[in-house]
Amino acid sequence: MTTVSSSPTSFKLWLAAIKPPMYTVAIIPIWVGTAVAVAEQHLFNLRIFSTFLMAAILIIAWLNLSNDVFDSETGIDKNKAHSLVNLTGNKSLIFSLANLCLILGLAGIVAIAVWQQDVTVLTLIIGCCALGYSYQGPPFRLGYRGLGEPICFLTFGPMALAAAYYSQTQSWQGLLHHPIPFLVASSFIGISTSIILFCSHFHQVEDDQAAGKRSPIVRLGTQRGATLLNYATGLMFLALAMAISLGYLSPWVLLTFLSLPIAIQLCRHVQRHHNQPQQVSNCKFIAVNLHFLSGLLLGIGLTL
Repeated sequence: MTTVSSSPTSFKLWLAAIKPPMYTVAIIPIWVGTAVAVAEQHLFNLRIFSTFLMAAILIIAWLNLSNDVFDSETGIDKNKAHSLVNLTGNKSLIFSLANLCLILGLAGIVAIAVWQQDVTVLTLIIGCCALGYSYQGPPFRLGYRGLGEPICFLTFGPMALAAAYYSQTQSWQGLLHHPIPFLVASSFIGISTSIILFCSHFHQVEDDQAAGKRSPIVRLGTQRGATLLNYATGLMFLALAMAISLGYLSPWVLLTFLSLPIAIQLCRHVQRHHNQPQQVSNCKFIAVNLHFLSGLLLGIGLTL
């Protein structure tokens, strides 16, 4: 009988495999999309919001678990000690858990559709799931072609925020009359989410190349990748500042700039260690912190 070690090292591996911080990626788009609805339409339904949040967390669990399974099939994770497939040695179990999470998550979205007698949110989320599958799932594996970041931007930016917005308003009229706040907010969240994925490539260039994965960092090299990170991060905050200065967003949205020190820390860290896998491997967690704090503050600013 196989036993799981309870040593501190084993605990850390399991924690890294489960990726608790990554579940903020599910929470923030729903939070900000709802905040846009509150800001523009003064509408808020707690039951819809809480159901959507739980469903989104389950769908992200499906994405993380299934990606571990798909990566195990290509051999790209052979040196990844914190892969759930490697830790358990049971790919079928992980895949079954992944599919259970997907079914439960979609059940929550179906409940919203039934309550509202409207399939718009369900359609958007199924589209998000399809794009999420295309990232690593066969036969597409678009992430191996370097398309992960655009998929991430679209899925966790405009599509997820649109679904969250519509779940509260059941109307697109507010967006049609005042599209700029939504476009700026969804682009900000889309870019900040894509940055997490982008940063995850810096420390695994050799493994990606060996598996034939043409990630952006494999294509660009780590130095140019670090430079691109600077531009992408700067663009997020520049677009926000312009929207505030032109009166499209409330001055309260300036609260988001309290997360700027984390953005600076991330860019400096990657610039300094971009070609040192051991030192740069934690940059994705700095990116997660940036995504969570900036998104939390953006939602607060929009609501106020």
